[in-house]
Amino acid sequence: MNIALVTCESLAQYAAPNVEDEDGLLTRYLREQGHTVEPRVWTNPAVDWLRYDVVVVKSPWDYFDRVGEFYEWLDRMESLGVKMLNPAATVRWNADKKYLLDMEQAGVRIVPTHWLSRGQAVETAALFDKLGHDTLVVKPAVSGGAKNTFVLTRQESAIRQPQLQELLRDEDFLVQPFQPEIQEEGEWSLIYFGGEFSHCVLKTPKSGDFRVQHYLGGGIEPRQAPAHLRQAADAIVQQFAAGCLYARVDGLDQNGEFLLMELELIEPFLYLASADGSLPRYEAALRHMSN
Repeated sequence: MNIALVTCESLAQYAAPNVEDEDGLLTRYLREQGHTVEPRVWTNPAVDWLRYDVVVVKSPWDYFDRVGEFYEWLDRMESLGVKMLNPAATVRWNADKKYLLDMEQAGVRIVPTHWLSRGQAVETAALFDKLGHDTLVVKPAVSGGAKNTFVLTRQESAIRQPQLQELLRDEDFLVQPFQPEIQEEGEWSLIYFGGEFSHCVLKTPKSGDFRVQHYLGGGIEPRQAPAHLRQAADAIVQQFAAGCLYARVDGLDQNGEFLLMELELIEPFLYLASADGSLPRYEAALRHMSN
């Protein structure tokens, strides 16, 4: 196949000494299997997307900084009839974390979430009473890489209120109770290719932090997926990731039940180097879904 691997202008800020360059790893492997693979920056207007058999969304890790342009690009891809994996409609739905509301309404157990709309006046002290917790996590509704994500304690509420109010000038936010399981055990990521389970890792934050991203010092440990987490993640992928080349289900093991943090269908890091057979499984799913 002739494959366009969608990326952004620079991935440098996401590099980490403990993790291999995943785009390079994937590109080399697919070329070894006889495919033509060309990295293509999604914001480059000169790219002729129709010359590719399939366009694979891999690492457009600046989309959340220019989300209006990103939506326009998705519209263009649809209007051109480009074969895109994951599909443009799925990517558009998954870009805004309000997708979690759809999943909750469908019966998926998510972290309790309160939504803050752009421009609304916010009273930080009231958020703690609403969510019944003394420590909260605040993050943009459209975000990646832990951008503008921070912990808010009840003691800091008055001091941090101007910061949050300023952030709300530009975009929607969500507020969730801090989940201690992240620091106590870690966050599970279950990865799927073509709807089939591939592998699992447990991500842990560095000491004193709550963010598990590897480029922020988080740890990555390949693990066998616990059966009850695998069952819950399987059901989520079956219901919400139809037609997807890849899916990553992120969540916590809370008192023996799976608690969803994120369903990543846009550009997740897939931990391809962490599991034997992950690259062949990826390539097999790509072949199958490109037919």
